[in-house]
Amino acid sequence: MLKNVARLVLPAPARNILQAKHKSVIFRRAMNKFLLNLERGLPFDRRVIFDLIYGWDNEAWSADTEYLIACLEQAQICRGPILECGSGLSTLLIGAVAQKSGNVLCSLEHHADWGNRVAGLLKRYAINSVQLSVHPLKDYADFTWYEPPSESTRGKYALVICDGPPGTTRGGRYGLVPIMKPQLAPGCIILLDDAGRVQEQAIADRWAGELNSRNETLGSNKPYIRIELR
Repeated sequence: MLKNVARLVLPAPARNILQAKHKSVIFRRAMNKFLLNLERGLPFDRRVIFDLIYGWDNEAWSADTEYLIACLEQAQICRGPILECGSGLSTLLIGAVAQKSGNVLCSLEHHADWGNRVAGLLKRYAINSVQLSVHPLKDYADFTWYEPPSESTRGKYALVICDGPPGTTRGGRYGLVPIMKPQLAPGCIILLDDAGRVQEQAIADRWAGELNSRNETLGSNKPYIRIELR
C-alpha cells in the first residue's frame, strides 16, 4: 500500500532515492543477521538470503536464493580453497563462511568499479578470507576469460562457484576448465549458475567430457549445474 501511495504522490527521482535508502537499510539488517546466524552455527535462513538479494540492488544479475544457499552449504563442508568466477553478494557471504572455517576464497572480477564496491564491503564487514583479483578479461585462443589467480592460494581448489564472466563474453564461461584444470583438486565441486540457458548446458557438457565427470542439473526455481571431478 505504501508503495502505491508513493507512486501517486512522489516524482520518479524521489521514489528512486527512497527505494535505494530502503534497500540499503534492508541489506545492512540482513547482513548483520546473516553474520550473527553464522556465528551461532544456525542453518542458512532463506528469508535472510532473499532480503540480502533485494538489498544488494542488483537483482538482474544476482544469483538466485536456491543457488546461493547451495553454494554456502558446499562452502561450509569444503576442505580446500574456493574459487569464484565473478564477484558480488556471493563473495561477501561465501567469504564469511570461509573465514569462519579458516578457509580462503579467491574471487575473480573483470569490472573495476564493481570490484571496488565488493572490496569496500569486504572491508566494512571485516571479511579477510577473500583474495579479490580484479583484472580485465584476457583473450585466449578461442575464448575470453579471466586473468588466472596468482599462485599464492594454498593448495588446489576444492570448490568452484561459477557465475561469470557474462554470457556475452566470447566463449562464455568455458575458459574455467582449460585454464584452471591443473589447479582443481580431485573431487572438486563446480557449481555453475544459469543452467536454464542453452549456452551453459553446452559448456557443462564440454567440461564433463574434459574432466571425465558427470553433470547434474539442480534447482526447482532457477536451475544450476553441479559437476564433481572424479
